[in-house]
Amino acid sequence: MNKDAAPAGVDLGALAAWMDGRGLGEGPIGAAELLAGGTQNILLRFERAGRRYVLRRPPLHLRANSNETMRREARVLAALAGTAVPHPALIAACPEEDVLGAAFYLMEPVEGFNATTGLPPLHAGSAVIRHRMGLSMVEGIAALGALDYRAAGLEGFGKPDNYLERQVARWKAQLDSYAEFPGWTGPGEIPGVDKVARWLDANRPADFRAGIIHGDYHLANVMFRHDSGDLAAIVDWELSTIGDPLLDLGWLLATWPEGDAPADADVAVKPWEGFPTAAELVGHYGTLSDRDLSHIDWYAVLACYKLGIILEGTHARACAGKAPRATGDLLHAKTIGLFERALRRIG
Repeated sequence: MNKDAAPAGVDLGALAAWMDGRGLGEGPIGAAELLAGGTQNILLRFERAGRRYVLRRPPLHLRANSNETMRREARVLAALAGTAVPHPALIAACPEEDVLGAAFYLMEPVEGFNATTGLPPLHAGSAVIRHRMGLSMVEGIAALGALDYRAAGLEGFGKPDNYLERQVARWKAQLDSYAEFPGWTGPGEIPGVDKVARWLDANRPADFRAGIIHGDYHLANVMFRHDSGDLAAIVDWELSTIGDPLLDLGWLLATWPEGDAPADADVAVKPWEGFPTAAELVGHYGTLSDRDLSHIDWYAVLACYKLGIILEGTHARACAGKAPRATGDLLHAKTIGLFERALRRIG
């Protein structure tokens, strides 16, 4: 888009008036530029009175929970202020929908890069730095899981009671709901879906210590510093809640390339040489946290189960003509791969 142009969904005049009421600069908004993101949410970078901002709001076509999701994101970012968790700093939030037609918030720009869109020369040229990138991802979720969510003001942000017990049934119901889409190929096309569910129920950890979880922790949802392998920020907090923080580690394992020589299609970042193995990720987490890692395979299998079912939803919608067929087929293949990975773990 052209600099200073107003994108659909962001009335710059209304935004400026709202900012005026909060003492956030004065005068016109300039250098407005849409940013690419991993979701359909709108990200707009702009400047006002010499300060840079990034605005985040839901997509133009709101889903049923879009505004509440935005309010929750702002709440968790506010709670993370002053902690050791790398995150975009919240500047101000607008939970009301009458300013821009949806809830939104402003945050500080992150000085960093998304590794899945390409590595800069420093990182592409050093296996040591790439190793550090993997370890720093573990450090981010270990720091997040160490926070006292009540002290951070997140009491009521999630429902930790019986969190683990609810997971399989909740996601089984999600999978069953796809039957409403005509033409969906059905659960029979997903290898081991019932076997994995039974294994998860039979091997569930007896208890856990509740904490803040990101909910979708993988390489595309973090940004790295330009000058090192350290994290600049964990981004896209839309699935964050209060639950078992070990699920974030399981999610990282479920999306991490397998083996010493992973297939090209399974590698989101290239070159991959130097990145830690899955076992190294778990070992590093163990040096940073006192959480019991003896059931880490269970968390990785649950992550495969949950993510696979989420991705299958797009395939079901595509079968009914409500999403691009190519995208649906691609994500269906990923669902199959995730369940095959889960079956390898359970043996």
